[in-house]
Amino acid sequence: MILNDNIELFRSFTFKRMVNLIKLYISFIFSRMTKKSYILGSPFALSIEPTTSCNLGCPECPSGLRMFSRKTGNLTPELNKKIIDELKHKVTYINYYFQGEPYINKHLFDMIDYASQKNIYCSTSTNGHFLTDKNCEKTIKSGLKKLIISIDGVDQKSYENYRKKGDFSKVIKGTKNIIKWKEKLKSQTPHVIFQFLIVKSNEHLIEEIKSLSKNLGINELRLKTAQFYDFKKGNSLMPENDKYRRYKLNNKGEFELKNKFYNHCWRMWSSAVITVNGEIVPCCFDKDAANKIGDLKNQEFKLAWNSKSYNTFRTMILNNRQEIEICKNCSKGSKVWA
Repeated sequence: MILNDNIELFRSFTFKRMVNLIKLYISFIFSRMTKKSYILGSPFALSIEPTTSCNLGCPECPSGLRMFSRKTGNLTPELNKKIIDELKHKVTYINYYFQGEPYINKHLFDMIDYASQKNIYCSTSTNGHFLTDKNCEKTIKSGLKKLIISIDGVDQKSYENYRKKGDFSKVIKGTKNIIKWKEKLKSQTPHVIFQFLIVKSNEHLIEEIKSLSKNLGINELRLKTAQFYDFKKGNSLMPENDKYRRYKLNNKGEFELKNKFYNHCWRMWSSAVITVNGEIVPCCFDKDAANKIGDLKNQEFKLAWNSKSYNTFRTMILNNRQEIEICKNCSKGSKVWA
């Protein structure tokens, strides 16, 4: 079934989009060689944030813990249209997710539908609490190609250890609904993924989540290692099994990222993140939009993408990435998927 999903993505490539991707890669390689940012083309992929609201209260999540400095809000269809209209010939992939629970935005389906009509591959990620029959039918008819459902347990007890305020039975019912509606509408999409975040309380349940996924008819199961904001002294949620950790103990007795810091990052050339109010940030690790590089309410995307401030940021990545705050807990080079 993963092959089918890859085929769907391939179908979104046009000649112009392929040329754009090649331009991005050439400029990325040239920038690495010269240690100075050069950019050709527009982003191949976007993360667009439908909302900053969430119905859960998960630890390590700024949205769930209400730790944002950003205001709570929803993306408007008008802003979504503006983004799509400008970038429709270059962007191949849009993930309608950054922070928050996307299904809280009542315009989500219309916004995905608008992008899908332009043959853009669309995905989103949900906690699964809003997958009613009505929403599942709308999801499939919107043209969504990939649906990631976060499920970090195999029953209510193991689930709520991390998914605070969550209802495991709702997630299972919602999952059954989306599978049912795919069959009812004879649709191969969306490709349904269970994403299982591995923490200390559930690391012993790997075989059980594999069995549950198979029994429900899930297309794919992803086992994800957890990011922790304050990791140096350890964290009560950190798994015991080193295989499931992004962090290792150093000779000072402190935890540090397993991966090395390389002075390059393909994301800075290939993609961008757009918040609910149209702010452009360089990466999904900038959850508070501290490194705002543009504002689509006041400018075209291409002006921000090619701006001096964006290129200055890229050049910093090429020369001293470890000094950039949002890079200090970056998973680049880490084994994110267990």
